[in-house]
Amino acid sequence: MFNLDEFIDTYVTRRKGSMFEKDIEANRQELTQAIEGRSVLVIGGAGSIGSSFVRAILPFRPAELYIVDTNENALTELTRDLRSSGGFMPKVYIPYPMDYSSVTFRRMFRDHKRSCGKNGFDIVANFSAHKHVRSEKDIYSVEALIRNNVIHAKALLELLEQNPPEVYFCVSTDKAANPVNIMGASKRIMEDLIFSYSDAFPVKTARFANVAFSNGSLPAGFLERLNKLQPLSAPSDVRRYFVSPKESGQICMLSAMLGQNRAIFFPKLEEAQMETFDNIAENLLVENGYEIEYCNSDEEAIEKAKELRAGGRNYPVHFSSSDTSGEKAYEEFYVEGEPVDMKRFAALGVIMEKPAPNRAAVEKLIDTLEETFEKPGTTKEEVVQIIASYLPNFEHIETGKSLDGKM
Repeated sequence: MFNLDEFIDTYVTRRKGSMFEKDIEANRQELTQAIEGRSVLVIGGAGSIGSSFVRAILPFRPAELYIVDTNENALTELTRDLRSSGGFMPKVYIPYPMDYSSVTFRRMFRDHKRSCGKNGFDIVANFSAHKHVRSEKDIYSVEALIRNNVIHAKALLELLEQNPPEVYFCVSTDKAANPVNIMGASKRIMEDLIFSYSDAFPVKTARFANVAFSNGSLPAGFLERLNKLQPLSAPSDVRRYFVSPKESGQICMLSAMLGQNRAIFFPKLEEAQMETFDNIAENLLVENGYEIEYCNSDEEAIEKAKELRAGGRNYPVHFSSSDTSGEKAYEEFYVEGEPVDMKRFAALGVIMEKPAPNRAAVEKLIDTLEETFEKPGTTKEEVVQIIASYLPNFEHIETGKSLDGKM
């Protein structure tokens, strides 16, 4: 019987168990002191990384756990899974299907009382984000991405400033280092935005790579295609770092609870640990007992899939070179000039001593973006120029092609 976790360990991350277990054990007492008895709010907590973060912190016995997510079905399944696992559940566990930018959310936040009598929550972790490069195909998708990743995040920070938490964590991405797409640039701006509030409460973040088989990812799409006996398609020239779903939650927990103010955590991964999407697809098919049939186009693969659905065992695939916008040729977790501590943790590096950005400059950028979105006829290119004026190292890769044009 196919076991996804074992497949990830064997063929994707190529390591048995989590790379962060040593760091968790070495810092167990400090983690317990930071989490036990606290009220925790997890925004976007039903997604792949958010739910993994929830599972990572539960053994440290928070007093209250509130989870907010717009995906009601995923939130329901997460609750069922947590209740059925037999692990620790706090006495106060409340999942809310709501938008964190809504009036309802703000009312819930302001009305919540901590054990100390203050409003708000002790620990706030935000995982609500547009994470796909495909989410920037035109001006409307770009606006939705920037509103979620930056503009709505600013409104949340303003709310937190009125009710300061002990910890605020917001997940970033490796694509924020020397960004070549709007998604990565939005996360880089998000880093400046949250750090500009670091004088009001501690803020931390983490940059890490692809989460293997996370919701909406290409490998997760392979499983969906297998279930429907549809052909697989993947780039043949894209190599990426991967962490397991479990590791994604653990790195966020370690960053949130152990990081200093304005720290950015990242996993210590070497180039030899990178994996390609076509190789993952091939191993997945072999593990499921199929012979691989290589095709020269999406159309040929779709036609061949008819034979597969008729009972054949040859599985059609189409692998090709990447030619879509915003696809970075390589991955990196930090850039020149960022001071890095590689000694404190066994499996984690930490970008330290990041200066607090000028909040007025960040807010001016956000105001400019909002004004630009309100103008009729605004183009994606205008938004790219505005971002580039704020991020001098932003070199957007535009090919005119989107991933939505491929299988």
